[in-house]
Amino acid sequence: MAQDPAPHGIELGLDTFGDVTYDAAGELLPQPRVIRNVVAEGELADQVGLDFFGVGEHHRKDFAVSAPEVVLAAIAGRTTSVRLGSAVTVLSSDDPVRVFQRFSTLDAVSNGRAEVILGRGSFTESFPLFGLDLSRYEELFEEKLALFAELLKEEPVTWSGDTRAGLTDQPVFPPTESGSLRTWIGVGGSPESVVRAAYYGMPLMIAIIGGEPAAFAPLVDLYHRALGQFGKPTLPVATHSPGYIAATDAQAREEMWPHFAAMQERIGRERGWGPMSRERFEEEAGPDGAVFVGSPETVAAKITKVATTLGLSRFDLKYSLGTLPHEKLMRSIELYGTQVAPLVREQLV
Repeated sequence: MAQDPAPHGIELGLDTFGDVTYDAAGELLPQPRVIRNVVAEGELADQVGLDFFGVGEHHRKDFAVSAPEVVLAAIAGRTTSVRLGSAVTVLSSDDPVRVFQRFSTLDAVSNGRAEVILGRGSFTESFPLFGLDLSRYEELFEEKLALFAELLKEEPVTWSGDTRAGLTDQPVFPPTESGSLRTWIGVGGSPESVVRAAYYGMPLMIAIIGGEPAAFAPLVDLYHRALGQFGKPTLPVATHSPGYIAATDAQAREEMWPHFAAMQERIGRERGWGPMSRERFEEEAGPDGAVFVGSPETVAAKITKVATTLGLSRFDLKYSLGTLPHEKLMRSIELYGTQVAPLVREQLV
């Protein structure tokens, strides 16, 4: 399927999970207020000239967005240029036909700016919520991705499988106006997922949330080799990483640290991780780590380094960081668009 080229040599995007944030008094905001704040953040991303704004799907108390397409449609009505997509859509616990229809509808209302990032999801709350057996985790994604690949052809679909009713010469509406819905596969780092993306001829989005981004170079190389073996053209590679921008490195780290640490500890208790130490945070925030925090100059240099090392077509900054307040997120978005992005584009020309 056709993919839009990066207009500046590299696309620079933002994404959010709609993290529930504190207000000025240090109290948690209600989820409806957080959703309205996400819409304002997407509008600002457009105003400062960023290329992409993504909204993730979750079904839990600490993340407000369970229906990203609805939030994205609201943003579409208040923006003109920024591309809009998921980050990610948990295809395993959804219906591929409905996913396609929702994003083709978003594509219509946004005048061709929609895209979707498909993934298995690192959170599993959607499985019991929608009555799905978690033991079929792999099977659900494999079959539903195969069906989604057929839907992307925008022709009558014939498909059969074990996870939903089959289709026979079934048209699906609405089609996109261009005939192509930009679709990525989001991966966490498994070689099998990378090869799967190549097999279906879909661009690769790698979530790098810890360790050294340079360590993912072998996966990028595997993706390109697999594309060649499957007879596919060269396709974009992108990464997603957490980060935050302020006037100085010290300010950015001090403002981010307590919220990021609390989020890591909260999720870590569910997954058996140990708490994040300040020393570990400083390592991740350093020039070789996966946290893109600091002044505009520091963050721009780090993005440029990773983009060059991995041959990226896009970099997405996961700018929402636990309870870090909306007002600080807005300032970070402004700096990302007005100062970081021009520096990166200048350095990568």
